[in-house]
Amino acid sequence: MTAFSVPLIETERLRLRGPQIADYDAFADFLASPRAAFIGGPITDPMALSRVFGHAAGMWMLRGFGTFIFERKSDGTAIGHGGPWQPMPWPEPELGWCIWRDADEGMGYVTEALDVIRDWAFATLGWQSCVSYIDAGNHRSAAVARRLGAVRDENAALPPGEAPAELHVYRHVKGGA
Repeated sequence: MTAFSVPLIETERLRLRGPQIADYDAFADFLASPRAAFIGGPITDPMALSRVFGHAAGMWMLRGFGTFIFERKSDGTAIGHGGPWQPMPWPEPELGWCIWRDADEGMGYVTEALDVIRDWAFATLGWQSCVSYIDAGNHRSAAVARRLGAVRDENAALPPGEAPAELHVYRHVKGGA
């Protein structure tokens, strides 16, 4: 058996921690909602929801890194997820993010979380660079990527089946933000 642990990182307002089974209902509600449109949703099939949750959690064991759950310190509520991950067909590691509910959107949580997660990934995983794959219509995520110091990389490889007109790549470079 492989032993691993997910680090706990704290910011001013958030605990960034590994996925827990208690997060499943809020995660599944998000994936079943229109908010998940930019990541392949809405997904309502119970088995598909379970697979997506297991996939996200399983990256920690398979790759040694994965997405963190964003938990608000003030009330312990899980409000989203994000961080480094690399599904098997991805050409390089990605920093991704999602806020699960409309009420938590626009509060700066993603920028606060990803600013420290990006630095953790560069320092701990030894990355010099990574990308964020962002749907061409997802202007809010593109703005977050730019706030994090990422720049468009039109020469970056895309995941299989993706087209440059539909998926933009933002590059994060160590020491660049």
